[in-house]
Amino acid sequence: MTQPARAARKAASATAFAGLLLAGIATARAEEIPPTGSDFGGVGLVETRNARMREDGTLEAGAALRHQRRFWFLNFQALPFLETTFRLTERLDATAGSGMTTDRAFDLKLRLLQESDYLPAVAVGLQDFIGTGLYSGEYIVASKRWWGLDLTAGLGWGRLGTGGEWNNPFASLDDRFASRPRDVGRGGTVQLNWFRGEDMAPFAGVEWSVPGVETPWGRVEGLRAKAEWSGDALRDERGGYPARLQGLRGEAESRFNFGLQWTNEWLDAGLHWVHGTDLLFRLSLRLDPAAPPSLPPPAPPPMPVRAAEVPAGEAARARAVFDALAAAGFRPLAYRQEGVVAEIAIEGGAFRTLPQVAARVLRATNGVLPAETGMLRLRWWQAGVEVAVLDVPRGALEAIAAGQGSPEEAWLGTRLLPATGDLAPGTLRNPGPFWEWEVAPRLNLQLGDPSRTLRWQASVAAGARIELGAGFAVAGALQQALFGNLSGGLPSDSVLPHVRTDYAEYAREGETAIAALYAERIWNLAPDVFARTTAGYLEPMFGGASGEVLWRPHDRAFALGLDLNWVRQRDYDQKFGFRDYSVATGHVSLYADLPVWNLYGILRAGRYLAGDWGATIELGRRFDSGIEVGGFATFTNVSAAEFGEGSFDKGLYVRIPLDLFGRQSRAAGTALIRPIQRDGGQRLSVDNPLWEVTRDGRMDALRRGLPGYGH
Repeated sequence: MTQPARAARKAASATAFAGLLLAGIATARAEEIPPTGSDFGGVGLVETRNARMREDGTLEAGAALRHQRRFWFLNFQALPFLETTFRLTERLDATAGSGMTTDRAFDLKLRLLQESDYLPAVAVGLQDFIGTGLYSGEYIVASKRWWGLDLTAGLGWGRLGTGGEWNNPFASLDDRFASRPRDVGRGGTVQLNWFRGEDMAPFAGVEWSVPGVETPWGRVEGLRAKAEWSGDALRDERGGYPARLQGLRGEAESRFNFGLQWTNEWLDAGLHWVHGTDLLFRLSLRLDPAAPPSLPPPAPPPMPVRAAEVPAGEAARARAVFDALAAAGFRPLAYRQEGVVAEIAIEGGAFRTLPQVAARVLRATNGVLPAETGMLRLRWWQAGVEVAVLDVPRGALEAIAAGQGSPEEAWLGTRLLPATGDLAPGTLRNPGPFWEWEVAPRLNLQLGDPSRTLRWQASVAAGARIELGAGFAVAGALQQALFGNLSGGLPSDSVLPHVRTDYAEYAREGETAIAALYAERIWNLAPDVFARTTAGYLEPMFGGASGEVLWRPHDRAFALGLDLNWVRQRDYDQKFGFRDYSVATGHVSLYADLPVWNLYGILRAGRYLAGDWGATIELGRRFDSGIEVGGFATFTNVSAAEFGEGSFDKGLYVRIPLDLFGRQSRAAGTALIRPIQRDGGQRLSVDNPLWEVTRDGRMDALRRGLPGYGH
């Protein structure tokens, strides 16, 4: 195409684009319509994004499937104005010309302007800004509703600007914007060539909310028709049927994409025609972590009335209290009556929050405590250490159980004290020892193997723990692999010590394994100061000695910890032998609750298992339901080339408490998405890190658990 023709085409495109944008701005906003998802995972039209956002906190997972392409995505509305998307793409291996390869990417979309009566919503986004760069692109987009229509127009750079109708205006400001270095790496690289390149391209589209349709099965609502003109003309893989037959790369047959999508409160399902060649099916599920679907827990037992007569004598009364607590599923540790205060120390139980524990303890003991008891002092222990001391009025809990009070009223008379582990002289103690055991399934997942998108292993583990008193305990677990393909992973190519990348060797030789076998002590070193020492086979890959100290003020939004470890790598069969590699590792850790949106952060700095030095940044969001969503990234003195594929360690996680499924449980299921497992930035994994043991004994956790007072 000649330069004048190219200029004319760009001018015509600019006029049409501006007209569409102004039409959208000039219309008045109609009632809010829930947004829908795009094929790449985030909210949008078909392939292009719009300026819409999901409801704050929405978590969405799904897939978009087409010929020789499969997109798997996890989308999280991290903040009201910030959308995050992790995407795993399976695509035809364009280098080999056959077979499939994988691509991992992370996207961000930031809303700059919320829609008003006369102004559109405006957002800016980075696509594949952490990844190989294959799909790397940036965009600015505006969206405006006009009754049943949602009009969108935007500008794309990089992969999203390969249509090339317009010159990049930033190039006139700085010559560096005139070129866009294109280096498709091995993944994990932070792409910094934002808004660069000689050309950019407009994109536009419309989403129409189809009126409800009557069917023999009832009225169907939530159907959307979508159409878009994409800014992405580059099929940067072998694609498009003509190009595919010739084995060539080339532009898409068409940049016009369209389709139908149906959405309700928890599901999106769509059928789209893309690039003029392919039919694509999209399906995703979503939930609100603040109010997830859940099964009701078992009804609490009735609150016994205060008994006119209780067992006479301290020993007899303590035995009655211990029996009542054991029948309620707790491990009774100690009891003391001093005037109107009944002091009860307990451990274990199936309740996740301190308010739930307090309510159940009083339900269990109300009929055997003296009538004059007006205050319950609850001493809550976990893993052999006291984590919280709570004074709660007995009458407040009785009123809640009778439907005559609220958790907020009970809170007014409640006082949280420092955890000391000190029991006053004269306290009657349950001598122990105490033991527990569990048989549970385990699932190990690995992403990023070039030969297979997902490698996994399902196992069953039997574990036991015996507490000997004074914080001492011995524990261990045996694990038996059942099925999976984890053992088929490729040999490690890491130039660093193989502290994690030999996972396939561990899976092959350790089908029957000692997952852990150790002795430990956890105790209260000072008020709100906790200590742990552990020695033995600490985890499947390492054994040795580990020590940790944590200062966790009960009434503050932060904690500070230090862990020091000397460990040696275990044999692949995970029995009793060791390999030659050993290392000293440890970290200083800062934990903090942030003042907005229930966010928390963790910052660690120190030495990692491969001997590298650096820091880990973790940021998460904790919802009142107990669900947590977060991510982490580790940067060390290992270069990206030494680290290998992925460039640096990073991951996402979702924690879901099991009590949402209708059973009383303190446990939570964790899904960890680590795009690839490498050796740099890896930390030792021990069973009872002090932050996890003690964090539910803080003031913040007490407030979050207030609705559970009635249970």
